[in-house]
Amino acid sequence: MINNLLFISLAPVLIIALYVYSRDKYEKEPFSVLIKALVTGIIIVLPVLIIEKFLNGIKPAMEGIGNAGYDAFIIAGLTEEGFKYLGFLLIFWNNRNFDEPFDGIVYAVFIALGFAAVENLVYVFTGGYSVGVVRAVTAVPAHALFGIMMGYYFGLAKFSLKGRAPFLVLAFLAPYLSHGVYDFLLMSQQPLFLVLFIPVFIYFFYSGFRKMARLSDSSRFRFRFGR
Repeated sequence: MINNLLFISLAPVLIIALYVYSRDKYEKEPFSVLIKALVTGIIIVLPVLIIEKFLNGIKPAMEGIGNAGYDAFIIAGLTEEGFKYLGFLLIFWNNRNFDEPFDGIVYAVFIALGFAAVENLVYVFTGGYSVGVVRAVTAVPAHALFGIMMGYYFGLAKFSLKGRAPFLVLAFLAPYLSHGVYDFLLMSQQPLFLVLFIPVFIYFFYSGFRKMARLSDSSRFRFRFGR
C-alpha cells in the first residue's frame, strides 16, 4: 500500500523531470545542478508552510468567492511562487551553468517539481490513491507549467540586451497570476468557473510547450549539431 502511494505521488514528478531534461537538447545541465534545484524546491516547503499558516490566521472573515480569491492569490499563489522565485534568484541566477535562456526553464521547473513532490506526498498519503491519480494530471503538471513560465522570463532576463527589469517582473507575475487563477477556478466551487478551468488549463499547456520550443530553437548551442 505504501509503495503504491509513493509511486503515484512521485511518478508524475519523475516523468515531467525526465521530459524537461530531454527538451534541453543542445547542452544538458549537470545532474548536480538538477539535484540542487530539486532540493531547493523541497527546502522552501517549510517557510511556505509557515507563511501560509500565518496568512490563513490573519485572513479576513469572508465566504464564497472572496474566500477562494484570498486562498488562491494570497495564501497559495503569492507564497509558493514567491519562494520559488527567491530560490531561483538566490541560488541559480548567478550559477555559471546558466549560460543560455532554456536553462532558466530547466532550473525553475526542477525547483517547482521539488516543491510539488513534497506537496504531493502529503496530499496522496492523506487522501489516498484517487487523489494521487487526479493530482498526477492536474496539480503536478500545473506546478511544472508555472515553472516554465518563471524560467522562460528568467531566461529572457538573463540574456536580454534591452534591459532585464520587465522580464524579472514577469518571471514572478506570470506564474503567480496563473497559479492564482488555477486555484481560484477550483476553490470557487462555482459551476461556471469549474467549466472554465478546462480551457484555461489547456491554454497553460499550449503556452508552456510554445515557450519551451521558442527557447530551445533559439539555443546558441544548436549550431554545434548542424541544425
